[in-house]
Amino acid sequence: MNPSITDSAVKAAIAAIGSESATTAEKIQMLIEMAQGFQKKPKTAQDLRNAVSLYYRAYQMCGEEYPLLQARAQVGMSGTLQIIPDGGTDLLLQAKAGYEEALPILQQLASPEEVAEAKMNFGLALQSLVPFNLARITDSIQAYHEALRVFTWENYPQEYAILYNNIAIAYLSMPMASEREYLRQGLAVQSFEVALKHINLIEHPREYAMLQNNLGNALQYLVSSHPIENNLRAIAAYDEALKVRNSKDTPLEYANTISNKANALFNLPDDPEKPEAGNPQNLLKARDYYQEAWEIFHQYQQTEQAKTVAQALQELAVEIGNKNH
Repeated sequence: MNPSITDSAVKAAIAAIGSESATTAEKIQMLIEMAQGFQKKPKTAQDLRNAVSLYYRAYQMCGEEYPLLQARAQVGMSGTLQIIPDGGTDLLLQAKAGYEEALPILQQLASPEEVAEAKMNFGLALQSLVPFNLARITDSIQAYHEALRVFTWENYPQEYAILYNNIAIAYLSMPMASEREYLRQGLAVQSFEVALKHINLIEHPREYAMLQNNLGNALQYLVSSHPIENNLRAIAAYDEALKVRNSKDTPLEYANTISNKANALFNLPDDPEKPEAGNPQNLLKARDYYQEAWEIFHQYQQTEQAKTVAQALQELAVEIGNKNH
């Protein structure tokens, strides 16, 4: 689909809305729905920009009379701005401002679910701004916790899992003095474990696999006096994720998990009881996993990930070579 087709579709739609006998509220609703179509299934970055302009058009049409629709258009615009690739901090700051303006209105007029969804995305926008020192991670975590009051595991398992996942990742990105490092990592591990009490393999396989994979990562990089134990727990978590992820149905997620598992094996003695005996067996297992992951990343043109895995394979070859001499 070339951009001109979507552009002309947008122009035609706006023209139709101009001439329709629909009420203003219906026209605004139509613009919002059309924008959502572009936002949910974008084929190009241009589709996302089209969504922004449709939301903006809806926002302008609202004036003073339609505060709820205006807040919805604003939230839609913010949500789209934050997913435009390479948008940089300017678009994220616009998104943040949009949420800040819309949320008080939503809280008065919208359903709790709609407010919670906006808070969830607001938390993400804040989290994306943290590395540039343009937002505080504590505000992001607070937004997620407010969304969790509505998105309980009983009624909204998918949102619940994603929120806890985001909270854990937020903890991991918190800058803390090194002696408090273990604290934030402990909070991250705890967040994954809380979510996994309720998100199970049978009913929510995708979310379960995501949480287990990321729990494995958090355990693997824990600063602790028990690295072997943590690596064993990490591998157990990856194995849980691999009950769901496989090379046929979810190749990229699968490749991601097996390369994480390889990282853990790289640092794990063959016999945890006799660490001094080294890990020639685990290194060979790690090599097979890296090799398989590299092939998948390469096949799906995930250049960055393929490069990272290729580098790990080189380090592994050196390590195996050293062990053999």
